[in-house]
Amino acid sequence: MSRNQGESLYGRRLSLSGIDSYNIADEELTSLFRKILDGKIHGLSFSPYVTGQGPGTKIGEAQIVDRMGIIQPYVNWVRSFSCTDGNELIPRIAHANGLKTMVGVWLEGDHQKNEEELQNAIEVASAGHADILAVGNEVLLRGDLSEEELIDYVNRVRQAVPGVPVGYVDAYFEFVDHPRVTDACDVILANCYPFWEGCAAEYSLLYMKEMYRRAVRAANGKKVIISETGWPNVGTPTGAAVPSYTNAIRYFLNTYQWAAEENIEIFYFSSFDEDWKTGDEGDVGAYWGLWDKDGRLKYV
Repeated sequence: MSRNQGESLYGRRLSLSGIDSYNIADEELTSLFRKILDGKIHGLSFSPYVTGQGPGTKIGEAQIVDRMGIIQPYVNWVRSFSCTDGNELIPRIAHANGLKTMVGVWLEGDHQKNEEELQNAIEVASAGHADILAVGNEVLLRGDLSEEELIDYVNRVRQAVPGVPVGYVDAYFEFVDHPRVTDACDVILANCYPFWEGCAAEYSLLYMKEMYRRAVRAANGKKVIISETGWPNVGTPTGAAVPSYTNAIRYFLNTYQWAAEENIEIFYFSSFDEDWKTGDEGDVGAYWGLWDKDGRLKYV
């Protein structure tokens, strides 16, 4: 996940109304949070890193099993981000724990590494461990690949594993701006972050609804899944978006009330706090987890 750099909806003065969780007393928030989590949410973004680790760290099976065991009782799906450095083990372990998988294929400007990612992902899917393949994550947003290069990677994976839905993950507006990429996907995997666009917490649900609707319009009838959304509890504000314990828990409650009402599939970001993310996102990057970096549930 990275900061969205495209058009902000917040400055468009959307028609806003009250948010349900803001009528709930603070002392009731944690019990409602546990009720939703105990009932199982659709999915979580999952990276098995612990303190001192990050992308490029070789991850062993025992560590993946341990970290997945923490979240397994509370989710139906997990989303991984890579198929190298041990991350390719995540889908098999998830299936062994009764979870479905959105398997991430990390793409960047390093074409040699991309080939390793693709081949490992194809092997994972061929072994029956991928329920959805997510080929690329925000490469258009970052400018790592051209539209043509991305479409080529998506098409290669679709041809290699027919029968497994293939999509691409990016900020919701990239599917509006790149209709050829949208056309190449079986499923649209849209990241929706009111926080990164500076939206105040009390307006964030309606803001996310508009993000989702823009992705739906661009999808032309294809299924849209919210592949990432979340709110940090610590760090520097982004515009009117303020990290706090209360804002984070209210955002979670609003998100899953809406998801239940409208049958929307959402992968929440993220499972665990991750120190390494401060390099790209500043202090706030380390505090997006529902669990802290040591695996303790934060909102209790």
